[in-house]
Amino acid sequence: MKKILHKRLIIPGLALVLFVSTTAFKNDFFEIAKQIEIFTTLFKELNMNYVDDTNPGDLMDTAIKSMLDDLDPYTQFYNEQDVEASRINNAGDYTGIGAKVLTLKDKLVIVEPYKGYAADKSGLKAGDEIIKVDNVIVSDFKDDAANLLQGAAGTEVMITYKRQGQTNAVKIIRESLEIKAVPHYSMVDEKTGYIVLRKFNDKASSETISALRALKNQGASQLILDLRGNPGGLLNEAVNVTNIFVPKNQLVVTTKSKVKKYNKTYYTRRDAVDTEIPLVVLIDGSSASASEIVSGALQDVDRAVVVGTRSFGKGLVQRPKALTYGTQMKITISRYYTPSGRCIQALDYWNRDESGNATRVKKENYNTFKTRNGREVFDGGGIEPDIEVEFAKQTPITKAILSENLIFNFATDYYYNNTLNDLNTYKFPETEFNKFKNYLKSSGFDFETETEKAFNKAMIVAEGEELDGIVDSEFHNISAAIQAYKSNAIDANKTQLKSLLTDEIIKRYFYSEGLYTYYKANNPEIKKALSILNNPTQYASILR
Repeated sequence: MKKILHKRLIIPGLALVLFVSTTAFKNDFFEIAKQIEIFTTLFKELNMNYVDDTNPGDLMDTAIKSMLDDLDPYTQFYNEQDVEASRINNAGDYTGIGAKVLTLKDKLVIVEPYKGYAADKSGLKAGDEIIKVDNVIVSDFKDDAANLLQGAAGTEVMITYKRQGQTNAVKIIRESLEIKAVPHYSMVDEKTGYIVLRKFNDKASSETISALRALKNQGASQLILDLRGNPGGLLNEAVNVTNIFVPKNQLVVTTKSKVKKYNKTYYTRRDAVDTEIPLVVLIDGSSASASEIVSGALQDVDRAVVVGTRSFGKGLVQRPKALTYGTQMKITISRYYTPSGRCIQALDYWNRDESGNATRVKKENYNTFKTRNGREVFDGGGIEPDIEVEFAKQTPITKAILSENLIFNFATDYYYNNTLNDLNTYKFPETEFNKFKNYLKSSGFDFETETEKAFNKAMIVAEGEELDGIVDSEFHNISAAIQAYKSNAIDANKTQLKSLLTDEIIKRYFYSEGLYTYYKANNPEIKKALSILNNPTQYASILR
């Protein structure tokens, strides 16, 4: 009797769940179809009847981008050129002039000519402003002008550029270039190997393994893996790089999504190359995505000491979806979680503040997790290092200076007015720092602090409530204090600014290869890593 009653209760219950879920699906489908029909008729009427001529392609491009802007910055629409650029980035092969370029509104700026490749051999330098590619004026080109530089190996391209106020032209023969995931590895001292891993393309793990084996053959018995500035890349390569140092069947990362099929766990699949070598991983605020998977996994299983500053916090997973006419859409489908259960994502794009900005979890609301050895680690976005190098943490003013390319531009002027012969002994002169401060003033540099923004908003509200007369004097006192802080902020951040200037200047004379050599003797994070590795008791105590 009980079994019959049980069935009588369950079967209607299942039917109800099925009906509700089916109805919900139908409702969602109807709503999507309804909105598409509304948009289609609107788009048609607009193009047919608007008072001036319209460009359907431009209108649709704006519509798509505006729609995606309300989501996260990683959900993107790719046209045919973007699809090819993404393929090149992941594969590590490239055909063009052999230079890293920055796309600005009216020009392309050479950020770094790759040593020994076409742009370098043709005499192009960092800071050169490309204004014309063949007969195409960059400022008139609506798409990404950097695409103009690409083309089949062996083809010619005429580059017109400005350098220090002078306009020049040079003919460059395009060539194939392999973009290395590991651009540098070497010995720091007689027992410490140093590997720079700059991106997670499909060669990341194989190049890292080759570098590790080469260094061990040179006597390396301890290792520094540098993931600073690494923006990430392929998920499977993050798993494979982790697998170099941890054994088979170790959990590396979990993805969680509202779509069940995207909920996945990723484990190491091969025997490790070396599970014993003492390891320090360097990260910074530009280490993102795959870099955070590797550093977070190695930290959670107590396999490496993580040194530097908190990582970027890019824990959203994207998957490409093919669209019509060779286009693509990259859609955020899930979030990354480290083996201990920490969510890597820092910013919440779905619960924005009143200004429309993504919110960040406050430190007092961080959750505690445990590593394999029982060490406490925290979420809140990104990977927090075991040993933080406070000096390396970027402040609002250094971020503002970098975002306006002022360090880059100052280094360009420095290069054309100074010589630098000895890489290892170079120190950024104090007199030049004073020139840099004057340069910031002459460039009109100013930045608005978050505190200023908040107080300015408060004063607008106060005016609306007719309270501005009451709080006016207090507001001016606070404003004066903020201005005093800003005027002293350059000197307060002098150490970091001098370090950033030094890095940029060294690259002008000795390329990135020279910068890595300079780092081994002078970089504070590498010095900290060495001090930890050279003290086995301290190394073990951190991981314990």
